[in-house]
Amino acid sequence: MFKYKSSKESGGKSWVFQRITGIILVVFAIGHYILMHFHPDNGKTYEAVLARMQYPWYRLIDIVFVTFALYHGLNGIWGIIRDYKLQQWSKITVLTLLITSGLAFLFWAYSIILSIPYVN
Repeated sequence: MFKYKSSKESGGKSWVFQRITGIILVVFAIGHYILMHFHPDNGKTYEAVLARMQYPWYRLIDIVFVTFALYHGLNGIWGIIRDYKLQQWSKITVLTLLITSGLAFLFWAYSIILSIPYVN
C-alpha cells in the first residue's frame, strides 16, 4: 500500500540541489572550455596555471567548482543507492562512507588550491 512521505523524507531538497549544481556545473564547464580550449594561446603548462592562479578569483572559481562537483557526484551516488531497499545499517554505512570520502577529497582539493604559491 502507498505510504505518504513528507518532503523531509522524500529527498526533495537534495533533488533540487542536484538540479541547481548541475546547471552551475554546465556553466563552469562552458567557461572552462572557453578558457582552456577555445584559444590555443592559453597555455596548459605549470607556468601558465601558476600565472592564472595569482588572481584570487581563479582560486575562488576552482574552490566553488570542486565543491559543487563533489556534492553533485556524491549526491547522485546517494540517489542511486536510495533507490534500493537496503537495511537501515547499510544505508548509514554507505552514507558515512560517502560523507567521509567527500570531506577527505574536499579537504585535499582545498589544500592543493590554497597551497599554490603567490609569485610577484
